[in-house]
Amino acid sequence: MRILFMGTPEFAVPSLRILLDHSYEIPAVVTAPDKPRGRGHQVSFTFIKEVALHHQIPVLQPERLNDAAFVAEIQQLHPDLIVVVAFRILPREVYTIPKLGSVNLHASLLPKYRGAAPINWAIMNGEKESGVTTFFLKEEVDTGSILLQTQVPIGLNDTAGDLHDTLSVVGAEIVLQTVRLIELGSVQPHRQDDSLACPAPKIFKEDCRIDWTKPSQQIHNFIRGLSPHPSAWTTHMGKLIKVFRTRMVERQSTQAGIVLNRTQNILEVGTGSGVVSLLEIQQEGKRRLGIEEFLRGYPIESGEMFL
Repeated sequence: MRILFMGTPEFAVPSLRILLDHSYEIPAVVTAPDKPRGRGHQVSFTFIKEVALHHQIPVLQPERLNDAAFVAEIQQLHPDLIVVVAFRILPREVYTIPKLGSVNLHASLLPKYRGAAPINWAIMNGEKESGVTTFFLKEEVDTGSILLQTQVPIGLNDTAGDLHDTLSVVGAEIVLQTVRLIELGSVQPHRQDDSLACPAPKIFKEDCRIDWTKPSQQIHNFIRGLSPHPSAWTTHMGKLIKVFRTRMVERQSTQAGIVLNRTQNILEVGTGSGVVSLLEIQQEGKRRLGIEEFLRGYPIESGEMFL
């Protein structure tokens, strides 16, 4: 079977590798164009491009997916199937090319958390489980008929990064199973129940400010759901502080944003209802630190406030 693989970030790498490990023919991969990344703004390849080059697989990096030349190039590859993992929205003229269709891996239990940030929103909303779904692409985003799903539990202190890494590996196995079923002609797609759908839109920096007036459980979920990216933040004395990990404290308080306890290795902050202990934080322009190391170099005392 000839599989055209489309993906960009690290999340997609296990899925591409598992198809290669099982000797599926990958005539090309499609990924995002090269662009400056990181602090040095050096031009770098996507994670998927690096894997493709290592395996000497041709790489396509179109600026526009509906460009006639790109569509023609896909047609000339004669793929039996397109597999999409963490890529852009495909136009109809592309996803209808393969005779066996186009399959997407989504990091949620569809129809829940349709959208760009399903992992973040699941944790921010305090979900106890997440999972992955493969489905056939159709015009409306994340609405196609479901092929396979697998559930994954979410721990009380799991971050978006933790769940991302788990779903990336679990998702690769589901991609492989899905491809095998399609190859055997034994796949049994079923329609999504749109009444159960909820959105998971892209998250922007302005959405990530911590509201200390919320209850401690909501704040804890908010912070871990945004960790490590795009990361929750607050301010102290005009300085931006990112928060990556917290722990719930069994103590009552309604002193929202007030530092209640500051020792050599503890920084506890009041919320609208309850207390959280900050475990990993980062001052803007500095590196991410555990709380003990952070407190050795940053002046903050009990009674001061995060805004």
